[in-house]
Amino acid sequence: MNKHLLPLIALLMLLASCATQKKISYFQDISNDSQSTEQTVTLAPEIRLRPEDKISIIVNSKDPELSALFNLPYTARVLGQTGENVSNNTNQGTSGYIVKGDGTIDFPVLGTIQVAGMTRDEVSAYIKQQLISQNLVNDPVVTVEYVNLQFSVMGEVKAPGSYKITRDRITLLDAISQAGDMTIYGKRDNVLILRPDSIGKLSAYHVDMRSFNDVVSSPAYYIHQNDYIYVEPNKKRANESTVNGNTVQSASFWISIVSLLASLASTTTLILTRAK
Repeated sequence: MNKHLLPLIALLMLLASCATQKKISYFQDISNDSQSTEQTVTLAPEIRLRPEDKISIIVNSKDPELSALFNLPYTARVLGQTGENVSNNTNQGTSGYIVKGDGTIDFPVLGTIQVAGMTRDEVSAYIKQQLISQNLVNDPVVTVEYVNLQFSVMGEVKAPGSYKITRDRITLLDAISQAGDMTIYGKRDNVLILRPDSIGKLSAYHVDMRSFNDVVSSPAYYIHQNDYIYVEPNKKRANESTVNGNTVQSASFWISIVSLLASLASTTTLILTRAK
């Protein structure tokens, strides 16, 4: 290879490396020189219940028999090896409550309770207050947990799929981390979040993960139940759908061109030398 072309190849590789770094690094607007970077994040309210959400509600007190009146029992039939029901094998537990279309659940003794739009803590506090005020339980401890709430991560992440929501606040960073982070082929500058509301209408949010300010100021920074997070593939991944993925947008294409030119130059020089 012509030695004069080596610096050009090195320069092309360096430029390709710098360009790639700018495409894949998170939070590039955070200065390395600063001791700290602060951005005020308006805390979204905790996840609020919607129709079709399922929750479990457990009431405990010093009197187990009394508190059992407010816990829905269920009988889980155990299947035998051939799939038939084994009627004499049962497990006792507590079933969940599915929020109805009108936003209510039917709770033992208390009857119909409006829970849509409430947080877990608000549901717990309301039931506790009702049990005490109606002299049903003097020392209730009410625990509310999510059962079927989830979000989904798709596209260029290491582990796409649906993930359960187990706490009241989950950020976009948490969601992407649970999916194993974006692959090297994921576009950091245009992560899409699709958010259905209680009637199924979708809202779309675009987030540039390379910008700290863009991430924390986005309405999609806090994940809601049933959110869809989509990481778009970059051009290199899209180009892999071609025969060999080697197009003019890739650094390997230009390196190949330079190598070809170097070989042609060497061959031409050799021919001219022999011709003399």
